[in-house]
Amino acid sequence: MQSLSAIENTPLAGSVFSQLENRHLLRSFGYADGRWLDAEDGTTFPVTDPADGSWLGDVSKLSGAQARAAVDSANRAFGPWSALLPQDRARHLKAWHDLILANREDLARLMTREQGKPLSEARGEIDYAASFIEFYAEEAKRPNIESITSHLADAEMEVWREPVGVSALITPWNFPCAMITRKAAAALAAGCTVVVHPSQEAPFSALALAELADKAGLPAGIFNVVPGHAPEIVGPWMEDPRVRAVSFTGSTEIGRLLVRQGAHTIKRMILELGGHAPLIVFADSDLDHAVEQAIAAKFATSGQDCLGANRIYVQREIHDAFCKAFAEKTAALSVGAGMDDPDIGPLMHERAVQKQEQHVKDALDKGAVLLTGGARHEAGPLFFQPTVLSNVPDDALIFSEETFGPVAAIAAFDTEEEVLARANNTEYGLIAYVHTTDPRRIYRMSRALQYGMVAVNRTKVTGCPIPFGGMKQSGLGREGARYGLEAFTEIKYVCRDWS
Repeated sequence: MQSLSAIENTPLAGSVFSQLENRHLLRSFGYADGRWLDAEDGTTFPVTDPADGSWLGDVSKLSGAQARAAVDSANRAFGPWSALLPQDRARHLKAWHDLILANREDLARLMTREQGKPLSEARGEIDYAASFIEFYAEEAKRPNIESITSHLADAEMEVWREPVGVSALITPWNFPCAMITRKAAAALAAGCTVVVHPSQEAPFSALALAELADKAGLPAGIFNVVPGHAPEIVGPWMEDPRVRAVSFTGSTEIGRLLVRQGAHTIKRMILELGGHAPLIVFADSDLDHAVEQAIAAKFATSGQDCLGANRIYVQREIHDAFCKAFAEKTAALSVGAGMDDPDIGPLMHERAVQKQEQHVKDALDKGAVLLTGGARHEAGPLFFQPTVLSNVPDDALIFSEETFGPVAAIAAFDTEEEVLARANNTEYGLIAYVHTTDPRRIYRMSRALQYGMVAVNRTKVTGCPIPFGGMKQSGLGREGARYGLEAFTEIKYVCRDWS
């Protein structure tokens, strides 16, 4: 078991460690079967602050054998956990929720240092993460046995929902707390046990959640966190028939790989994959409101959000006025280290910055107009200027790939039919944004857009009560709401003869 003194003797003590009131939150080992685990061979991987490249610390790089051992623990714990009364599982979850909120500021600081997002956004994510645990603590008591009107003489029929079993949760770096709790709270409420693999870029948040789960009294083996190299950790889970469900948030490319790997054991797949969101502004919109909401839809999490507005279509009558106002607001966005709470923080790694450069150059080469930004920012190597491109052609890379950064691409359109065809012309289908005051158009667009979520005249739509997920190659299944819990259950039909 990791000791507090072991942490204090690392360079972490002078950076993140000194900023935490609850210093037990800073954990650098894996967590399985209720114990903190070092790598078998002592191997670690570094975690750095994307704002300045400074080394935050090393985290144990667990092995494939340890990943399988975590499944052993979760499998042993599954029977007792699933047999608990739902209200007892709910009490455990509520205790975890309360500890997360009690440590909100520390968790936000930890997240900002390893992930880079502005501190106020990190605080918001902690609230968001906690809300899923509270929601599913309550939902744990909701599933009921359903009776069926029998079509057979002397037979009584029921439908039960039972937990699917051990579930593997694979989470990204851009929301290192909320993507864990949205999955784990639903699975635990359903009676499943979980093994979690966090991104190597932001593992400290996941390990802090494990510390609080331990302090909340979650039984050993219920919630396990296994840091390390993804193929070495996830590979054994995909081969293991005891892992009955896999929930993944990340790229469509990796989602396809997981589907192939899970086919051999026919795993339940819950996938939240890439987004390529259109934001459509009609001429009858409230222009100031549309600009404000478009800024929020594009630049939240410094643009590193699957819900980010990647393609902004503006009706020609207001195109120039929209572009002028949008570019002015974009140019005024502050840029800096997340701990200074700017509007835009650093990107996660050099590959992300290079992608911004590639998309900007490609668009300009194809005739787009640069309205503001367009280059790296002086704040540091991983910062990119908030950028606006207008007159972007449909064959530009930025209109076919997720940018995942602070570059906004705008194009004009003329008719509703035209923009609908352009918006739907993608393999992705996570979310679409529409701005119009015409109620009939709102209905038509909401029906015709091939997206799992449609936001009308607003940006913020997510939360624990809503079914989050996409169509086409943006994913399978839904997270949040009762659908999120049902994703971790099997349906059992029982037919009894009383004669």
